[in-house]
Parts: sequence; structure tokens; C-alpha cells
Amino acid sequence: MNDQAARLRRKIEMAKNPKHAKTLCVISGKGGVGKSNIALNFSLELMNKNKKVLLLDLDVGMGNIDILLGLNANKTILNMLNDDESIHNIIEVTNYGLAYIAAGSGLNEFLLMDDTKREYFLNQFSELTNLYDYIIFDMGAGLHSDSLFFVLAADECIVVTTPEPTSITDAYSAIKHIVNNKEDMPIQVIMNRSFSQKNGEQTLERFKQVVHQFLQVDILKMGILPEDKAVNTAVINQVPYIFNEKATITKAMKQITSNYLHNITDFESTNTPTTFIQKLKQLLTER
Repeated sequence: MNDQAARLRRKIEMAKNPKHAKTLCVISGKGGVGKSNIALNFSLELMNKNKKVLLLDLDVGMGNIDILLGLNANKTILNMLNDDESIHNIIEVTNYGLAYIAAGSGLNEFLLMDDTKREYFLNQFSELTNLYDYIIFDMGAGLHSDSLFFVLAADECIVVTTPEPTSITDAYSAIKHIVNNKEDMPIQVIMNRSFSQKNGEQTLERFKQVVHQFLQVDILKMGILPEDKAVNTAVINQVPYIFNEKATITKAMKQITSNYLHNITDFESTNTPTTFIQKLKQLLTER
């Protein structure tokens, strides 16, 4: 009875407020570049800017959003798929007010789901799109057949890399893979763990030029995040670094978020009114 009343309230809210959350995929070409930490702290800073945010940990192999938060998730997407749980029941809300869904192996074989289970997932997810301003997917490192569908259906993609040559090469490969499947995908890049602002900016500018030269697409330089011991301290203490106001990386993340919100119209002309769910359904139909 309570579930029915909650569904009714959500339908009324959807009718009064028919918005669609912007979906962002945060990816990296390789592991160990700080992708999940960036997804988490970016989400929290968006909340500080009065945005409603849902963070989905879709790194089914090494999901660690709950570890970074110092929490043990009670349920994952797997519970929703196997136990017919409402997606609203698997959303965890942290002490910071951030809503997130923990990783599970439920999407590891997304393409192999039967039609009934996949339709259930899509219908459940569609109930979230009017409740948040941003839905952020923390994807696994690299691009695989399952994760690629989510990336291509998202409104924007944020690629995290570091100045290391291997990281740059893998980030380029990931962008190439995306562009080969959707050449108009809005892509932004964060250069993480830069030893100096100048070096980070130079490396990011060279990377942008290489992508333009060989892939004929323009990426947006989202910003530079410095190498900062405060990150390791935050991970050890399981408290997001964004709450360390004095940390250099906190100031950089706040600047990146402010710039993102200020420049959000840069990609508006490339975005279509098609919703994430509609795009995902279309991609699955065409495969």
C-alpha cells in the first residue's frame, strides 16, 4: 500500500514537473586515473550548487563509490533485476544528501538480458529522469559492449585522463571508439593529477589538437585537477575531498564545476530532445 501511494505521488510530481535529467557518463581509457573520485566529488559539488544529483556506480568490476563514501550499500541494481525491487528502493542516500546506486553485476550481461528483464530495467529507470537535474554514471575503465550503450545514450561524456603517456593513449582510444559510433557525442576532458596548472593546460591543449587532427571532432577542455596529497587522505578517511575547503584540489574541482555550469550552453545545440531511455531503446533495437 505504501509503495502504491509513493508511485502515485511520483506520477503527480511528474505531471507537475515534466523535466528530464541530464545524463553524464564519466569514463576513462584505463583504470587508476581517479575517475570514480572525480565522479563522486563532481556530484557533491553540483549538489552544493543546488542541483539534484543521482550517482550510479556502473563499474561492475571494481565499483568503489560506496568505499569512497565509507558506506556499505544495502542493495544494488542486481536486487532490482532479480528480486523485482523498485529502483527507488535500491537508492542509497548518504549523510551528505547524495543519492547513489551501488554497483552490482546486474549490468555485466546487459545485452544478454531477456526482453522482460530489460524492459523492467528501462521502465524503472525512466521513473528517475524527472526527479533529478543530473544523473551521473560512473562507468568502468575502458569501453565494453555493455557500457558502450550507456555512453552513447547519455547526453554528454566526461573523459578522465592523466598526463602519463599510457593514460593519454588510452583516453584517445576511448574517444575514438565513441566517435566511431556517435560522431556528434559531446565530449569533455578532465586532466587529473597534473603537477602544475601550466603543464596540465599544455598537455590538455595538445591532446585536444591531436583529437581534432585525427578524429575531426572538437572536445571541450573541462579543466585541470592537480596532484594533491589531500586525495589520498580523503580516500583513507573515506570522506570526499570536496569537504576539505583548504585543499588545492577542492578549489580546482569547485572551479571546474562552476565553469561547467556556466558553459553548459556550449553543447545545447548538439543535444536532441530525445531522452536517455529513448536513445538506449533505439540503440538496442539497432544492434
